[in-house]
Amino acid sequence: MADSYDYVIVGAGSAGCVLANRLSADPAIRVLLLEAGGSDLHPYVRAPAGFIKTFQNPRFNWCYTTEPVAGADSRPIYFPRGKLLGGSSSINGSLYVRGQPRDFDTWAQLGNRGWSYDEVLPYFRRSEDRSSGADAFHGIGGPQHVSDIDERHPICEAFIAGAESLGIPRNPDYNGAEQEGVAYYQRTIRNGRRHSAATGYLAPIRRRPNLHVVTGAHVLRLDVVERRAVGVTYRRGGQAHRAVADGEVILAAGAINSPHLLQLSGIGPAERLAEIGITPVHDLPGVGEGLQDHFATRVAHRVVLGRTLNERARGPRLWWEVARWLATGQGVLSLSPAHVGAFIRSHPGLDAPDLQIVFTPASYSEGVTGKLQPFPGMTCGVWQMRPHSRGWVRTRSADPALAPAIQPNYLADEADRRAAVDGLRWARRLLDSAALAPFRGAETTPGPDAQTDDALLAYARARGSTVYHAISTCRMGIDRTAVVGPDLRVYGLDGLRVVDASVMPAMVSANTNAATLMIAEKASDLILAARRAPAVPRPAELV
Repeated sequence: MADSYDYVIVGAGSAGCVLANRLSADPAIRVLLLEAGGSDLHPYVRAPAGFIKTFQNPRFNWCYTTEPVAGADSRPIYFPRGKLLGGSSSINGSLYVRGQPRDFDTWAQLGNRGWSYDEVLPYFRRSEDRSSGADAFHGIGGPQHVSDIDERHPICEAFIAGAESLGIPRNPDYNGAEQEGVAYYQRTIRNGRRHSAATGYLAPIRRRPNLHVVTGAHVLRLDVVERRAVGVTYRRGGQAHRAVADGEVILAAGAINSPHLLQLSGIGPAERLAEIGITPVHDLPGVGEGLQDHFATRVAHRVVLGRTLNERARGPRLWWEVARWLATGQGVLSLSPAHVGAFIRSHPGLDAPDLQIVFTPASYSEGVTGKLQPFPGMTCGVWQMRPHSRGWVRTRSADPALAPAIQPNYLADEADRRAAVDGLRWARRLLDSAALAPFRGAETTPGPDAQTDDALLAYARARGSTVYHAISTCRMGIDRTAVVGPDLRVYGLDGLRVVDASVMPAMVSANTNAATLMIAEKASDLILAARRAPAVPRPAELV
């Protein structure tokens, strides 16, 4: 016999943790939260620098790989996603970046009423517990702690000074009135420990009697009867279980797994689903289409003066750093992988920043995040914030154990290729500044031979990679290819919403976790308002 709840939430990532918290605040509402992964109570998760250990660990990570990407030298690209309580917020770089006001105004201009910047700012503030205090843009007392870095590395100070010498202003708050400028990153870290969505939203309310959290629960399909989602079927411990949703099923499984699960359930492009042996339940062509992601390239140098993270994170010094972190919450284990960010315009004629720069006093083997080089180094990474290229996520077969096909189509658009070259040139200008001269050794990546635009583009194709910001595969909109409306309800079906980064209709000029928290905060109000309101007819499809 199936257990019955008011709301069944699939996925305990950033959005799922927010929803579980807000919906179960009413003791009369019964909530089930299902997570395919396990607990987040592990030192690798708690230490911000522990992301290096979770990066390719299947205990914490889905460890996906894309299809070969034509624009990236036909390489398959490793594509990590969080598989534990907190989802990717438990394994990410802990950076808190919201984006530009124009990002959300664009969402509204695309027909998504209620999603303009002025309308979503209260939800950013509601979610936040800003260590520096509240103001017009920031909140205090919210579940998500946001702090400033407590270590001012001399090389970071020199990088900031170099940026200012190139006309990039120091910006005390890139999440405030203006994004443009250079600053130390704001981070989801508290007292040197990762402060994920699971830490902030879920842990304090786990004992609520009306909230049931089940880990190790791999959802196999959504159960749909007469065009209504009535529950889910999931596997746990080798046994199949069913959960009934008297109110709604809420998909919060992320930009890869939400469209994958919809397609496994027969919801998506009907002709393609039938071709792979899945019985179509509802023809919705946009499911899985329109994948967007940030594609990063890096410039790195040896460092000839001063200590970098490379030396601090190996040998006897690392054991000292571990002891220091355990005792005080300080040191290299308490640091996010990027220390300083810059939001800049690739060309003076642009009216807003289009490139995001990340800087860290460390360097990685073959330019890959997660494996530090054995000598002192520093790295400047860069990506185009609003890419034009689009890809897809497509289920391969009716077998839910088989990973979906992921095709991000990086650098497919000429504008993205130009931005990759412009970004590398800007990274070089920053690292070549006079302020960094005392620290700067030889360029190790891409190297002195890469000087022309063609050479830089070839380097980007050969070495660029994801920044883990997948969105838009269950896009919110009012056109025929949209999957959900502005209320986040799936078109043509009752009792089903999608609430995660997959609904973003266009990329934010930022890392995506902050916006995902905001989406879930707003969604909780939409869901609770619908619970109180009388039922109204909804369109079966868009015209």
